[in-house]
Amino acid sequence: MSSPENPQFDPQAPLTAEPQPSLALTPDPLPSASFPPAPSLLPPAPEPPRDPVWNGWDVLLIAGLAVASLIVMQLLVLVGAKELIYPHLRWNDAVQRLAHNALLAILAQFLMYVPLAICMVALVEGKYHAAFWPAIRWNWPRSQWKMLALGALVLLSLNFLGHFLPMPQSTPFEELFSRPRDAYLMSVFAITLGPLMEELFFRGFLYPVLARRMGVAWGIFLTALPFGLIHMFQYGYAWGVVLLIFLMGVVCTAVRAATGSVASSFLVHVGYNATEMLLFAIATDGFRHMEKAGMVLF
Repeated sequence: MSSPENPQFDPQAPLTAEPQPSLALTPDPLPSASFPPAPSLLPPAPEPPRDPVWNGWDVLLIAGLAVASLIVMQLLVLVGAKELIYPHLRWNDAVQRLAHNALLAILAQFLMYVPLAICMVALVEGKYHAAFWPAIRWNWPRSQWKMLALGALVLLSLNFLGHFLPMPQSTPFEELFSRPRDAYLMSVFAITLGPLMEELFFRGFLYPVLARRMGVAWGIFLTALPFGLIHMFQYGYAWGVVLLIFLMGVVCTAVRAATGSVASSFLVHVGYNATEMLLFAIATDGFRHMEKAGMVLF
């Protein structure tokens, strides 16, 4: 009925036929090197803010402004005082009389601090758009009295150490205490605006830049060194006194490094100066007998 030339039925597949291999549902992935990495849909993480936000050039700018401002303000104050108080004296004679006037010294110092403070705030808030006091690390410690007591202890310790060093019999700084009124004015300045501005510059601006670049130890040393040197003129270039002030600067900077607070080093500075002024007042019977000031070393 059927023949190879005229097939009528397809032959049935054998029951024992082996299953045919199925196609893979998923193709093998191509080598990853053939495709560039997929771009991330998330924005890049912002870089952490630099601490401090300013740099060494900014610190040099502030230092240069301080020196220039001090020279200019002292000249202006001397010229103005000479014309008002001693208009008929020669310039040299008038300067000799005015050189140790505490009121004029405080006025020149205050006038120097005004542009310096403006520059500091404008630099931080204007150039770097940061809040000044948080950027400068001005946060009050929990125990403010401990910081004041530490400053007093440092003064007493260095006062004792000074007995083993060559100390001057008198210094230009003591000449500003020639009258009780001048002495009290200098005392108030020494525990308020003076330490405030010094701490803002040395422990606020200078130290963090040095510590970031050179480490904490070198930052402490290199901050305390110019702090001691700027007081040379006040104490007649007596290296013994400058050494003690340098050590005081080491303590203040170490407090700044340990607490992360310029307010803490400010309180130590205030405690130090306040104890010094108190000892001066006690030794001279309320600044009335400055010949007894030798009882206090500096």
